[in-house]
Amino acid sequence: MDDSTNATGKNWWQRLTGGLRRTSASISGAIADLVTKRKLDEATIEELEEVLIRADLGIDTAGRVAAAIAEGRYNKTVTEDEVKDILATEVEKILAPVAAPLTIAPDAHPFVILVVGVNGSGKTTTIGKLAARLAREGRKVTLVAGDTFRAAATEQLKIWSQRTGASIVAGTQGADAAGLAYTGLEQAREQGADVLIVDTAGRLQNKAGLMSELDKIVRVMKKLDTTAPHAVLLVLDATVGQNAISQVTEFQKTAGVTGLVMTKLDGTARGGILVALAAKYRLPVHFIGVGEGVDDLAPFAARDFARAIAGLN
Repeated sequence: MDDSTNATGKNWWQRLTGGLRRTSASISGAIADLVTKRKLDEATIEELEEVLIRADLGIDTAGRVAAAIAEGRYNKTVTEDEVKDILATEVEKILAPVAAPLTIAPDAHPFVILVVGVNGSGKTTTIGKLAARLAREGRKVTLVAGDTFRAAATEQLKIWSQRTGASIVAGTQGADAAGLAYTGLEQAREQGADVLIVDTAGRLQNKAGLMSELDKIVRVMKKLDTTAPHAVLLVLDATVGQNAISQVTEFQKTAGVTGLVMTKLDGTARGGILVALAAKYRLPVHFIGVGEGVDDLAPFAARDFARAIAGLN
């Protein structure tokens, strides 16, 4: 999915830096305090490492960045900008391999996207924004309101379908999500839709219940198309910090996640968690969200994110 205007345009850069301000401010402030007071010694390096761990970049990444800062600079005076440049460079190295656009395969009719994530992660809103992006690209979209445990999720998706011109398949509260997914795929085929996006419940009574429901949704869709789903997107809320790691682990097991979407980066000082996830799982990161607006979901660009998190203009 190409988005040269949003991904590289000035407006998107302003939204990204604004959205990551809390994260970059917490890192920048601590860096400034440390490097302006003394030369770079072992204690300073350790404190810099702790700053990065507190920002949720992860122990391995923090150690890697601290080592890069220390290299050839022991007992020397370093500037805040030098440290920020090194931080941005190292973070970009980690993120570049996972920054991958969501590619809609032209031979899939329709291309089926299963969207998973816990309640409150911004899953349904992300589906709406994604439908809007696809519609702008001229693609015909069908939505399935598969989170049948929350009436609000179905209502929200109906509003997005009206906004974006997407078709929607919805049932009553508590309806069988797998049955809706099957109907949705049938309808999408009949109507010549390019993309089918299936919402799912974020929480059942236990993990076994969640696994069973996701497995059933996949199983019934495969009766119509053995290659479906073509993408399984996990939506993560950046404000949960380290909890995002356990969510990736769980949903990898239950749903075979193929890519990540990180939302609510504007509401946290813990945006570094995306770096920790990239280092640990190496799953493609397709989109990030830095606000409530329809345009605040954009393709993930490693260099832009790394510079924004380091507080560089």
